[in-house]
Amino acid sequence: NTDNKSINDEEKSSDEDDEEDYQVAGTSKSNQVIKSKDGEDEEDGYDSADDDEDVVSVNRYDTVPSSSEIELIHGNKTVSALALDPNGSRLISGGVDYELRFWDFQGMDSSLESFRTIKPCECHPIKNLEYSTNGDLVLVISGSCQAKIVDRDGYVKMECPKGDQYIRDMAKTRGHISMLNYGCWNPRERSEFITCSNDGTIRLWNVENELKEQRNVIKCRNQGGLKAIPNAVSYSNDGLLITAACTDGSIQAWDHRRKVYVNNSFLIRNAHQPGTETSSLSFSYDGKYFATRGMDETLKLWDIRNYKTCVHSVNDLFNLFPNTDCSFSPDDRLVFTGVSLKKGEDIGYLKFYNRDTFTLEGEMKVAPASVVRSLWHPKLNQLIVSTSSGIVKTYYDAALSERGAKLCAVKTKKRYKDSFEITAQQIIAPHSLPMYKQDKKKSWKVEMMKARKDPVKSKRPDLPMTGPGQGGRLASVGGTYASFMAQKFAARTRKIDDKEDPREALLKFAKKAEEDPYWVAPAYQSTQPKAIYRKPDEEENDDNYEPPEKK
Repeated sequence: NTDNKSINDEEKSSDEDDEEDYQVAGTSKSNQVIKSKDGEDEEDGYDSADDDEDVVSVNRYDTVPSSSEIELIHGNKTVSALALDPNGSRLISGGVDYELRFWDFQGMDSSLESFRTIKPCECHPIKNLEYSTNGDLVLVISGSCQAKIVDRDGYVKMECPKGDQYIRDMAKTRGHISMLNYGCWNPRERSEFITCSNDGTIRLWNVENELKEQRNVIKCRNQGGLKAIPNAVSYSNDGLLITAACTDGSIQAWDHRRKVYVNNSFLIRNAHQPGTETSSLSFSYDGKYFATRGMDETLKLWDIRNYKTCVHSVNDLFNLFPNTDCSFSPDDRLVFTGVSLKKGEDIGYLKFYNRDTFTLEGEMKVAPASVVRSLWHPKLNQLIVSTSSGIVKTYYDAALSERGAKLCAVKTKKRYKDSFEITAQQIIAPHSLPMYKQDKKKSWKVEMMKARKDPVKSKRPDLPMTGPGQGGRLASVGGTYASFMAQKFAARTRKIDDKEDPREALLKFAKKAEEDPYWVAPAYQSTQPKAIYRKPDEEENDDNYEPPEKK
């Protein structure tokens, strides 16, 4: 019996040793301190605060990471959308200036310049941006009726089709027919996303669908059964609920597992003031609560298990933008949202409220502009806030934050050395010689203008000649030898006096024509009558004679 007892004690002690070794191997290094068997503290990440406690846990989300900041300049207009990929390496900002700017924290230096700028939706403002669950695609929601999917480098991968605006039943159209308001990805199924529009519908899409057809259409109705416009839409964290906030002040939810979205899973009619837009609807990380931010200057917290009345509410949060959002901290301890500037105010605030009591935990001064968008990345433990002045600020804590803005804040801007010696490298490219070059095909207008300058193709008439004649054409008077001689002889002849009577000048040659008829008289000798000339009167011979007036 004593031998069996000693064997059992040895097996028990060995099991305890193995269990303790397993706990040591599975404990997080960054948040806990482990005490060794010999009584000496082994430091892994943080110092031990109490020698009696074996494990001390540290929550890095207890304080807001706001000790340091960097400033990214998007433009001079409102930044209405922000998106940070799951790994926290790339940030996308979109604004009412129709532009998307891509920021790479790993590739940026202290100059803080974006590496790409695109306009995916032409002249439509950007309303929302969101990365997919694996971070390879970005959903772009703009003021147009067509949502777009772009990759991490900004190239368009998919565009939702446009519906027929002349069809009355919105379930029969291929897509939205009015301006989009919001859109987001399914947190469980990475190829599915939803969009909502002013046409009163919520549509489900799938990226992998080659025909780009919608999977389903949800119609939002108000209390009278008419169309209600959804302003914000969101999935629950488990992907089982689709929730929308509408302009009639209602919050409507549908079960995603159903094939027909007719009946609501839950419906809150007077969640916000009717006729105002609800700018944001977001779920907590534990999935038990969701918060709504309205343009009626309120922030409300709701419990999914008891949704008939709101759990907490805060008033007097001025809001000018239909894109102002609200979010939860990564540990679900805080709810934060931005506040717009009132007349006479100089600084915009980001306010933090305790989720359990909804008391103001603190407020952060951001910029002399309205705070529009804000997000708290759980992996980086960094806050990113956008303003109406076109500035995006990233806040972090040097001790509690990881990567992200910390990488580019310490990188110095590259300085290029001035080279005083200029060397021209000889490049031999035989196909770039003029004899091998092929003219690019020009447009029809350019070819027409070029042909207009060609006198042969444009059939330009001959210009007047200034020199001697050529090609059978005669030049101007005096230009040829014949015209020159004629002009010379004409100058020698006596000029006829203007006062001489032309009749007398012709009759001088009458006697010579009778004696030597050579040119005209022989041809008309037999038929020509005898010419009788009128003799002038004596009065006409007078120098002072004047002819009678014409009758």
